Amino acid sequence: MTYLFDDPQTFPSDAVEGLVAAHPEELLRVHGGVVRAKRTPAGQPALVVGGGSGHYPAFAGWVGPGFAHGAPCGNIFSSPSSDQVYSVAKNSENGGGVILGFGHYAGDVLHFGVAAEKLRAEGIDVRIVAVSDDIASGLEGEHRDRRGIAGDLPVFKVAGAAIQAGADLDDAERLAWKANDATRSLGVAFDGCTLPGAEDALFHVPEGRMAIGLGIHGEPGIDEQPMPSAKELAKVLVDGVLAETPELDSQRVAVVLNGLGTVKYEEMFVVWKHASQLLQEAGLTIVRPEVGEHVTSLDMAGLSLTVMRLDEELEQHWLAAADAPAFRRGGTVEGDLGTERTEIYTPGEDPIPDASDESKESAQRIAGILADVEALLVELEPELGRMDAIAGDGDHGQGMVLGAKAARTAADRVIAGGCGARTVLVQAGAAWSAEAGGTSGALWGAALTSLGSAFSDEAPVSGEHLLTGLVQAVEAVERLGGAKPGDKTMVDAAVPFREAIALAQATGAEKGDGPAASASRTIETAAARAVEAAEATADISATLGRARNHGDKSVGTPDPGAISFSKIVTLLAEKLSA
Repeated sequence: MTYLFDDPQTFPSDAVEGLVAAHPEELLRVHGGVVRAKRTPAGQPALVVGGGSGHYPAFAGWVGPGFAHGAPCGNIFSSPSSDQVYSVAKNSENGGGVILGFGHYAGDVLHFGVAAEKLRAEGIDVRIVAVSDDIASGLEGEHRDRRGIAGDLPVFKVAGAAIQAGADLDDAERLAWKANDATRSLGVAFDGCTLPGAEDALFHVPEGRMAIGLGIHGEPGIDEQPMPSAKELAKVLVDGVLAETPELDSQRVAVVLNGLGTVKYEEMFVVWKHASQLLQEAGLTIVRPEVGEHVTSLDMAGLSLTVMRLDEELEQHWLAAADAPAFRRGGTVEGDLGTERTEIYTPGEDPIPDASDESKESAQRIAGILADVEALLVELEPELGRMDAIAGDGDHGQGMVLGAKAARTAADRVIAGGCGARTVLVQAGAAWSAEAGGTSGALWGAALTSLGSAFSDEAPVSGEHLLTGLVQAVEAVERLGGAKPGDKTMVDAAVPFREAIALAQATGAEKGDGPAASASRTIETAAARAVEAAEATADISATLGRARNHGDKSVGTPDPGAISFSKIVTLLAEKLSA
């Protein structure tokens, strides 16, 4: 249970503010996250690591000399938005390029990737390293397609130490990938975690049982076993991690026994007593082990074991000094530690283009519908979260509410400035993506932006414009997300919706007895298709996103992304028909 908070929706940002207040001489709050209080030395590569909140010490606690230069902080268990990643990178980079590091999750890949493209367009050299240490989330031969859990710690520690020792961007990237490919992890859970404000945990493990293969975003395990003793658990973890031979097959290893939020240190020490013996019996030499909380999952009851094989250069950087709020490795960090900051990058508001009176009227109606969408999602939030928790991380409802609220707020702001139909949706889409984070945040942000691109600030929205824009919006979701019908995602509802509209356009059905009325009927028909398709996802086993790691657990429950899409387009049809 998360006991102490003000507003659940502001919990992540409130926590970051408190962290910076606790370490004012080390950290600086910037838009999107935190950076070192001192500016990155000129020409030094910047290591920017991040992900969702709820994992402290990861990732903001690792910002400091010998480790990371900055950390974008997303909402609970949700990727930071591309806007947040871009801002933190801009405040970290100082002529040496940037390494963007994160755990390998779809939302992070999407948002960090978009930020990287924007940075590259400005001439900044950007490299991406997605940690993929969790053996429970994929096959041995597909190591880099797995998700990241506590392996983030040794991989980013090596990269940060290499940079502090003078590595250039190419060498730091090489070492980060070398560390990732030498690292394997396995986790277990005894009970799930509870989001701030939630009445119950995202999942529960039956009494007397243990879940194996958990994820750090509150995802349940992929298997269950009887609750073991500490000695038996140590054997499960060690045997699981050592079952694979990483690319670097060394007998010297860095080891992390990681607590996920509730297991006490004394309990971890008992497990480590046995795990260390088993590792030594396997012929391994343990180098500077770490036993404690490093990558948590709010208050999840569980543990993970990470083993990174070491050669001479990896061992050198694993042992190097570091001085971050949550990771202090002995000795003095040598080398240039940076200079006092003279300026901070802060994103500004885009100017509002001139608009015709007709387009302003359309914009006001769009803003009204966005407010209705927000109200709908607030009502649906608990149910969407329940569905998402079956095989995911339970944050879909919360993320959708955050996105819709941000979109409505942005719409109100630009409406007050006299915007047109195109601008209100472009600004709403940017706000949805920035505030919601996660995969769905990026996709809904892109959908609103693409919809707006079909409109104009000089003319009212016609039925033809609306239908064309809705088709474009779904195409943007398909293009960016990469999902196909049958993957059990939002696309399962969105594609039938798009196809119904495209068919009506191709056959001229939308031209019936007036473009507005016929467009409304077309959207109503398409929305019905979306509802039917969304409900049918209950029969599908997830094959994409976080839920794919849990196989058939999602069967019997519709995909929350498909359901929320169908509810929103149904609301749109109702508002247009009215």
